[in-house]
Amino acid sequence: MNVPDWSLIRSFLAVAEAGSLSAAARATGISQPTLGRHVQAIEAALQVAIFARTAQGLTLTEAGQALMPAARAMQAAAAELALTARGRAEGIAGTVRITASRVVSYALLPPVLARLRAEEPGIQIDLVPSDATENLLFGEADIALRMYRPTQGDLVARHIADLKLGLYAARSYLDRRGRPRGPEDLASHDFVGQDRGDQIIRVLRGMGIEAVRSDFPVRCDDPVTYMQLVRAGCGLGGLQRAIGDADPGLERLDILPDLPVLPVWLTAAPRLRQSPRLRRVWDALAGAFAA
Repeated sequence: MNVPDWSLIRSFLAVAEAGSLSAAARATGISQPTLGRHVQAIEAALQVAIFARTAQGLTLTEAGQALMPAARAMQAAAAELALTARGRAEGIAGTVRITASRVVSYALLPPVLARLRAEEPGIQIDLVPSDATENLLFGEADIALRMYRPTQGDLVARHIADLKLGLYAARSYLDRRGRPRGPEDLASHDFVGQDRGDQIIRVLRGMGIEAVRSDFPVRCDDPVTYMQLVRAGCGLGGLQRAIGDADPGLERLDILPDLPVLPVWLTAAPRLRQSPRLRRVWDALAGAFAA
């Protein structure tokens, strides 16, 4: 029996998690024929069938299921090896992969990254706008900006800011519909709401304002599109003050009690903090949001 190399194990995990060769190819960028050859090679090396072919795709056999814990351990070891090497890399030049929410990536990070690039032209940035949680321990990103405290115990985390929220409307909307003078006037105005989410409703109810989904004539769950709907005059909406105050077409309505804040946490895998390059980017992000 031959021991399969890591590339075959990685393909095995991708197919097992995706459930088919085509889905694994989309997830990994490895061609479907190559993944198929890898599956055949690992089955030949281990002399056991690890997948059963069905009309729905590929399912793990009992032997394949038994191999999963060891394969995942190899994945974790490979990730740790890469992280350790990157954390020990000397010099400031190189690439840093940052992930942040779509709103923060769209509205707040571009000037921060432009300033960083002007100061450190040797640093290249991969920005991943995503509201999903990237796995820093597996190297999916080097540094993450998150609106919650990370729960993984192996991560380095630092609370760097609390982003204030405000109630905004387009000046064109307010010129047309009038400006509410107090909370009692809000019932006569349109709000931009959420389609399937309920965060806005929960915030309003927490302030004693009863609301249901049908109270919002325009609804959208995508946060970047939500901002554009408010800017276009579809109704009132909650935005980060750093974004709303900077938009001359918007007007903040200070007629509600203090809205909740969005905590910002800077996170990274601990070994990456040993890299001068990553420390430089970490410090730049922390300083920008603290300011």
